[in-house]
Amino acid sequence: MSVESSPATATFDWRVLSRPFAKASRRFGSARLIGLLVLIVLLGLRVWDPVPLRILREKTFDTYQFLAPTEATVHQVAIVDIDEESLTEVGQWPWPRTLVAELIVRMFQAGAVTVGFDIVFPEPDRMSPALIADALPQLSQDVRDSLADLPDNDEVLANILRQAPIVLGRATSDTPTVGENKVIKPSIAYKGGNPRPRIMNFPGVIRNTPVLEAAARGHGLITLLPELDSIVRRVPLVLRSGKDVMPTLSTEVLRLATGASTLLIKSNEYGMQSVAVGGVDIPTDSKGRIWVRFAHQGSERYVSAGDVLSGTAPADALKGKIVLVGTSAAGLHDIKTTPLGEQVPGVEVHAQLIEAVLAGNHLTRSSWADAAEFFLVLAIGLWLVVLVPIVRARWTIGILLAQVVGLAVASWYLFIEMGMLIDVAYPSISAFLVFSLMTYANYAREEQRRQEIRNAFSRYVSPDLVNDLAANPDQLKLGGEMRFMTVLFCDIRGFTTISEKLDAEQLTSLINAFLTPMTDIILQHRGTIDKYMGDAIMAIWNAPLADDLHAFNACRAALDMIARLGPLNEELAAEAEAEGREYVPIRIGVGVQSGECCVGNLGSHQRFDYSVLGDSVNLASRLEGLTKQFGVTAIVGDTAEAEARELMAVEIDLIRVKGKFEPEHIFALLGDEEMRGTEDAERLLARNEAMLDAYRGQDWAGARAALADCAALAPAFGLEAVYEMYEERITEFEASPPGADWDGVFVAQSK
Repeated sequence: MSVESSPATATFDWRVLSRPFAKASRRFGSARLIGLLVLIVLLGLRVWDPVPLRILREKTFDTYQFLAPTEATVHQVAIVDIDEESLTEVGQWPWPRTLVAELIVRMFQAGAVTVGFDIVFPEPDRMSPALIADALPQLSQDVRDSLADLPDNDEVLANILRQAPIVLGRATSDTPTVGENKVIKPSIAYKGGNPRPRIMNFPGVIRNTPVLEAAARGHGLITLLPELDSIVRRVPLVLRSGKDVMPTLSTEVLRLATGASTLLIKSNEYGMQSVAVGGVDIPTDSKGRIWVRFAHQGSERYVSAGDVLSGTAPADALKGKIVLVGTSAAGLHDIKTTPLGEQVPGVEVHAQLIEAVLAGNHLTRSSWADAAEFFLVLAIGLWLVVLVPIVRARWTIGILLAQVVGLAVASWYLFIEMGMLIDVAYPSISAFLVFSLMTYANYAREEQRRQEIRNAFSRYVSPDLVNDLAANPDQLKLGGEMRFMTVLFCDIRGFTTISEKLDAEQLTSLINAFLTPMTDIILQHRGTIDKYMGDAIMAIWNAPLADDLHAFNACRAALDMIARLGPLNEELAAEAEAEGREYVPIRIGVGVQSGECCVGNLGSHQRFDYSVLGDSVNLASRLEGLTKQFGVTAIVGDTAEAEARELMAVEIDLIRVKGKFEPEHIFALLGDEEMRGTEDAERLLARNEAMLDAYRGQDWAGARAALADCAALAPAFGLEAVYEMYEERITEFEASPPGADWDGVFVAQSK
């Protein structure tokens, strides 16, 4: 019975949403279900990888570096620092380019191998004589002419740049590059996939003046890209502006220092893998960045630019070293934060990166790290989902702690010994969340079970027994358990027509006369009557009593019920004749299916019965209804048929019943083992299989040929209606083919 409501008064039944959860909870246990749901959410978060998760992971790696910073006993890179003292001695920045040229000369005289500038010279030197002459019109013409004849400061610096391995800095810009001065492209070779889509892109590049750009042997981008928390952890080895890929300062300095003419970028379909410089392969992430393993900032590598110009710098301060020129002056705004919590000049980051690469002491985060961390969360979570409901809490917490400690030790070992970065913070937090929520769910479920037992049994047993059951709830599975069972439905065909010809007393006598022998047969074959529904019977096997042959016994019961109809109809015919009324013979339909079902005490708090629920129950009921469409007496599902292969059953279709997505092979149950062994039965099974194969393969001619053989055998097995139906289907499909995507499934719309 259904109750209809108008749109104005209809309300949404929230119980609809809770039913799948309740069903899964009964099957797997509420604690396991909650654990699985939490685990799915946590895995989804890891795939999404939102900002808080990335920061957590990066802070974990910062902790590793803070606890074990690298130590460089011999510095291969020196920093000529334009510090506050230099600005005081020489003057404010920018200095004249002639002074910068002098600084370069003195650095190479002191033994520098290569010099890189963490500085950009984007505008002509305002101190050039010609520019001074133009800026001071009050000077006499002779003086102005004399100034104009003097060398341009940028030309002086360019002349020095041409003579030595020097890298000038460039900076990225959010403004597209315009003008005649195009970016001088470095020599870069590529191996593998195209890395450009993954390399970080900037609209423009701030270059040096054209004369300086043309004179320098190397050009490197000085851009450092802090993370979201403003800490510099990863430094790009290359960056991109449009289609142009350019090295950063550290990469270009390494190229000149090693004498290499070309950079080699190695990539795959996921992005960059490494940059090869002078025979050294530097692994990167997919965006071309490298994790820097930082050391504490020390004064050993710093030399004041003022001391270099005045000649008072230590004699061996620059000898045999790569030299970077940068600034620590606060007013020049080039201060960065490292994972060690220190504020350092940007040039310090470049210096530490170069030394780490030369020493092979940089950090790596492999391309498989994200996948490994995902599967760590999955593996530990599933382990807890299985373990927590069946093991005592103190053991599970011990196992959990052991796993977390083991992960931490393994991650620390990889960091210390191999420089690998593997995050165990999120897997550990995920494990604790799954464990905590499952433990709480177990506790809440135990409390609920105790209350249910008290409510259910206080009406029927003594309070002492109720308390005992509440203290030991495992003694009773209140609410049901999952079992692999077989379900049978039997219904009288045309019962409405029969009932119209009988009064209430006669109808009751008829129903009792039918149900009694059918019930006896079911019980004889180890079945249990679940319920009577008017003229219909629902029976189950393998509950409450175990039955290893439940499907076979259910099918044998169905055959005996069909066989019993002959004598029963003879008895009913004799009664009708004696009473002088019209006799209508009883015909039945039977549906049988096997599968996982929930069986137990089902119902309400006020009243409940021992019954069964599940897809197999619904399907068995639908199969009983389909016997009318196929013109057979008994239909069994594929699971039941597989469990009772000794009996004679012929496949009649592949159907998708209403309410289910997956199709089901269905069989007409025809006879026992004796029939199954006959020659005609074997021939029918073979030709029927050939007909179905041709039919589902849209070989209509082949299907007709096999169908003719089947039709000839059909009368002996009562399958005339089945093969007449296939004759009609094949005729329709020949006229209007179902299409290449047809799967041979017949959709049963009725219940």
